[in-house]
Amino acid sequence: MNKPTTEQLDIIKRGSHELLVEKELESKLNKDQPLRIKAGFDPTAPDLHLGHAVLLHKMRQLQDMGHHVFFLIGDFTGMIGDPSGKNATRPPLTREQVVENAKSYTDQVFKILKQAQTEVVFNSTWMDKMNAADLIKLAATHTVARMLERDDFDKRYRSNQAIAIHEFLYPLIQGYDSVALKADIELGGTDQKFNLLMGRELQKHSGQSPQCILTMPLLEGLDGINKMSKSLNNYIGITESPKEIFGKLMSVSDELMWRYIELLSFESSTTIQHWKQAVEEGRNPRDIKVKFAQEMVTRFHSAHDADDALTDFEARFKRGALPDDIPETIIQTQESALPLTQLLKQTGLTTSTSEAIRLIKQGGIKLDNEKIEDKAIQITQGKTVIIQVGKRKFAKVTITK
Repeated sequence: MNKPTTEQLDIIKRGSHELLVEKELESKLNKDQPLRIKAGFDPTAPDLHLGHAVLLHKMRQLQDMGHHVFFLIGDFTGMIGDPSGKNATRPPLTREQVVENAKSYTDQVFKILKQAQTEVVFNSTWMDKMNAADLIKLAATHTVARMLERDDFDKRYRSNQAIAIHEFLYPLIQGYDSVALKADIELGGTDQKFNLLMGRELQKHSGQSPQCILTMPLLEGLDGINKMSKSLNNYIGITESPKEIFGKLMSVSDELMWRYIELLSFESSTTIQHWKQAVEEGRNPRDIKVKFAQEMVTRFHSAHDADDALTDFEARFKRGALPDDIPETIIQTQESALPLTQLLKQTGLTTSTSEAIRLIKQGGIKLDNEKIEDKAIQITQGKTVIIQVGKRKFAKVTITK
């Protein structure tokens, strides 16, 4: 391989939560052969964001060291629904839904992974060949007591919540995927540890060398508190526009910035340590955010897009310039004027008039580039105004009959 074992181990462990078992992985790496890296994705939410990218970036680092990646789309397990961390049975997806979502994944992952060193596989390839006897044989490898050791199953069992029999199959099938692929390493989030360990056990049962396990932490969203999630609207999507990605990253707190950099940047640990030292000595953290934001935009788009995003950001936030692509909305009314709070809600800039009032009180609303402090202000019919919420939300609103 292109790096010594100790250096590979340092890169692999960087930003990770847990590595099991390090001595075994060291032995695998010492053979100086490409390892088979597996990570599974349940195609229920095909729009990838930086939370998903934490795992993908670690896979890319392994590719850069010369290893081979299996991007496993769980089209078979997707029809079961991953029960990990859930307190209720999840409805299964249809085959058509799974296939449609899988297409979206393959369109996005190569923004991060090297296509030449990536094998996109579907676990239906081997699972569809299993008959009822094969599944019963697989189910016989583990007991119900063993399954109830998993935290989410145990909680549901103790609280008398339903656990369907098919849910016990999910970790077994995910584990069998490792047998089918002869995986050397499997990556997953911290909430997947039980399932990853299942792969080790089934490989031992099949006479294979057990895979090592690398768990990655769950990335906090822009709020710095909750896990990054589209449903919480605290996410950065990898297919979002360059300006949106850049602006969102610049809005991240100085403290959270370092966690994002540690988990997502391809800069060396030495470089990042130099950045930290420079900030401690008085350098503005904003300078580091700019470097990181440009790196991310370049990865998901291009270096040219990153330069344009920086230029736009500086124009907008340093000199108060307005963006060129402000969405336009026409609101029809018989009234002579409409309250600004109502316009904020109707344009989707706020979720409610109460949120609009709160933001006005906090100084977070601008009307035609002027900060608004009066929550009772109204916009007269026939007028066109530009409304700004925070630093990134804009709307050009025209009121007509």
